[in-house]
Amino acid sequence: MNTDYYSECKDYYVEKNQAGADLSFKEALHLFELPLPVIGGIADEIRRTKCGELVTFVVDRNISYTNRCVSRCKFCAFYAKTEEESYILSKEEILRKVKETVDVGGTQILIQGGLTPEIGIEWFEDLFSAIKDKFPGVQLHSLSSPEIDFIARNEGLSIRETLERLRKAGLDSLPGGGAEMLSDSVRKVISPNKVSADGWIEVMETAHGMGMKTTATMMFGHIEHNEDIVEHLFRIRDLQNKTGGFTAFIPWTFQPKNTELYDIIKEPVSATRYLQVLAIARIVLHSVKNIQASWLTQDFEVDKLALFFGANDFGGTILEEHVVTAAGKEYKPAKVEEIVKAVKSVGRPVAQRDTWYEVL
Repeated sequence: MNTDYYSECKDYYVEKNQAGADLSFKEALHLFELPLPVIGGIADEIRRTKCGELVTFVVDRNISYTNRCVSRCKFCAFYAKTEEESYILSKEEILRKVKETVDVGGTQILIQGGLTPEIGIEWFEDLFSAIKDKFPGVQLHSLSSPEIDFIARNEGLSIRETLERLRKAGLDSLPGGGAEMLSDSVRKVISPNKVSADGWIEVMETAHGMGMKTTATMMFGHIEHNEDIVEHLFRIRDLQNKTGGFTAFIPWTFQPKNTELYDIIKEPVSATRYLQVLAIARIVLHSVKNIQASWLTQDFEVDKLALFFGANDFGGTILEEHVVTAAGKEYKPAKVEEIVKAVKSVGRPVAQRDTWYEVL
């Protein structure tokens, strides 16, 4: 192992990140050629300088209001295949779930479903208003970019008009769902009926321009190549450089079981691949402060390792989840004490946060 060369690489990438300088496409691709301990070391030093030692988490719940969806993405195992298995939750049922979350100290509610023509914007306005009326302290981190785009087109509204109405009703911020891979060559294969990469960016940029904060995600481990990952990261980086509206970036791994892609992708990518991509995200995204680990698609042991590969956030307790589990991933909600114990076991301080990454 050429220690002098790798030491020079580390110094180079750390200095560029700390200077707020964009990597070139070639420089970002080069990161995939470095040994895992090297990129881990680069990402960890950047994390330490940018975020310190504190690890945060949120007490949250993911409520899937419907499984009806006309997009029928090939990577998804959640959407209803028949009318008999489809559902739309009632407002009363959703309010019950929110109350259960608040009763155990939850602060964040993520409400996502599908692209559903029979659910209009008034349905969401009524729901969000009811939640805020009964639980004013709850932060509604809800509706992905594809959902916002679909509602707008379904109602004949602009993206801004749609967001303004939903925000007035109680929507606080947008999750990064629906990004998958922001490369249209990939999207045309895995989600041809969903908003384009430019469309996803447009929703986020519009939200940021209104003062709304959002997160960004990336789902990898399917048909993408390293070049697609870099393209995705650069799109996030470039918008963040322009707006500063992303609070965090969350990369997570594709779960193939029960999906249309299972015939060609039998297993999720390895933990080492996950840690590699996580670290590269930290190195490339110099203007995004928070990088979140994904215990939902990995596990607690890998998440603990992620804290040394650039992550400074452990994610949420996720008191309910249906989309990833539909793809065969075993899941149980995380308890606050379990997250605290896991983080402390690797010698790091830990604190509960809110949706905007403010420590509670």
